[in-house]
Amino acid sequence: MNIEEYILSGIIEAYVLGMADADEVEQLEQLKKQHPEIQAAINSFEKELEATAMANAVTPSAATKTKLMQSLADDFAKVDTNEHSTQPTAQKEAKVVQLPLTPIASKAGNLFKYIAAASIILLLGSTATNVYLFNKYNALNKEVIALLNDKNTLTTDNNTIQTKYHEVTNTLQLMSDTNIIRVALKGIAGKEDNLATVFWNNKTKDVYLLPNKLPKAPTGKQYQLWALVNGKPVDAGMLQDCNGVCKLKNTIKADVFAITLEKAGGSPSPDLTQLYVLGKVSS
Repeated sequence: MNIEEYILSGIIEAYVLGMADADEVEQLEQLKKQHPEIQAAINSFEKELEATAMANAVTPSAATKTKLMQSLADDFAKVDTNEHSTQPTAQKEAKVVQLPLTPIASKAGNLFKYIAAASIILLLGSTATNVYLFNKYNALNKEVIALLNDKNTLTTDNNTIQTKYHEVTNTLQLMSDTNIIRVALKGIAGKEDNLATVFWNNKTKDVYLLPNKLPKAPTGKQYQLWALVNGKPVDAGMLQDCNGVCKLKNTIKADVFAITLEKAGGSPSPDLTQLYVLGKVSS
C-alpha cells in the first residue's frame, strides 16, 4: 500500500470528523501503529481544527460571566437548603436562569463569527474529504452495477431454464398422449444427418413439429412441412422461430410428412430439389 496516497485519499479527515465507517476505522487503527506518518497526519489535522476553532472563539462578556457565577452560587445554596427540607422532591422546580440580552447588532455579529468558524473548519478538509467521498461513491456505484448485472444474468438464466422446462414438459405430454401418432422424418440421401419429428394428433388433427436436427435456414429461406395425401403434397405450415416443439397447421389426412427448404413465407408446391427429410405415417 502506498501510505502517501492513503493519507491523501481523505481517510484522515473522514476519521477525525467521524465520517469513516467501521472497517475504515479498524484499518486505519492498525496502519497507524505501523506507520508513524499516519498518526502524524491525524495529529496535524486535529491541530488545524483546534487552531481554527480557537481563532474564531467568542469570549463571553464580563457581565454574562458575573451573572452566570452568581446564578450557580444561588443554585448550590438552594440545593444545600433543600437537603435539610422535608418538602417532597417531586415538588421541586428547576430554576430558569435569565441571561442578559445583547443588542441585535452584537448577536448578529457573533452569529456570523460562529458561521465563519464552522465554514473554515469544513473547508480545511474539503478537498481531501471530497476526494474521499467521491471514491466512496465510485466504489458503491460499481457495486450497484455489479449487483444489477448479476441480477440480469440470473433473470436470463432463469428464463432459459423455464423455457427448457416447458419444452421438455410439452414434449413429454405429446409423447404420453395415446391419440398422438409419432412420425420420424429422416434425412434423404446426402442429408442423412438431418432429423425431425412430427407429432400428429389423430383425434384433433393437431400437428406439432420438433426440429431435432435441421441446419439453420439461410436468410430469406424457411422450412415448410408437407403432408402427402395419395401422392399429392398439402401445405402443413411453416417452421417459425419457436423453441422446442412448434405448432403447425392441422392436417386431416397424411400418408407421408416431408420438409423442404422454401423461400420465406412458403410456396404453393414443394421444391423437391430442396427436400431435407421425410417419414411415412404408420398405419
